[in-house]
Amino acid sequence: MAGGSLSSSSSSSWAPSPAAVMALVALLGLGLAGYIVGPPLYWHVAEALGRSTGACPACLCDCDALPLLSLPEDCTKQFKGVSGRASAEETEKSFTEQLIEELKQREEEATEAQQEADVKLLEAKKLASQYQKEADKCSSGMNTCEEAREKSADSLLGQKKLTALWEERARELGWKPGNVKTHQNR
Repeated sequence: MAGGSLSSSSSSSWAPSPAAVMALVALLGLGLAGYIVGPPLYWHVAEALGRSTGACPACLCDCDALPLLSLPEDCTKQFKGVSGRASAEETEKSFTEQLIEELKQREEEATEAQQEADVKLLEAKKLASQYQKEADKCSSGMNTCEEAREKSADSLLGQKKLTALWEERARELGWKPGNVKTHQNR
């Protein structure tokens, strides 16, 4: 029987205890919290102890007194060939010159675009004038045709009246519609 109990205990799977699982979850939680909170906490403690963690001193927040694109003087000393205020002024001048060049370029582009638009507008006006002339010709032709139609309708009405008069006289003289003699030239 001892052999039977050994086989049954070896075939069952190993399961960790709930206390071990809780300890593992707690360790993972502490590690994650340390990973998230650690770096900011380190920087606050370092500042409180007065240790300089960066190469530049704390920034001054008087932005109106500083020129555009300037760096603190302690930071500019680290860069070789850069000298404090003169460098900041040169950088500002360079930036200003670049802005002026870009503005000039955009102004030229806008001027060119305006000229192209003016040329296209002039062409459109010419085409519109040409179409208007054609439309006027067409309207004039339509008016002429309408006048000619009215004249021909009046003339046709006059011819019908004259035909009716001659037909009436012919009937009075004995003519009948089926009684037509043909003339032959011999």
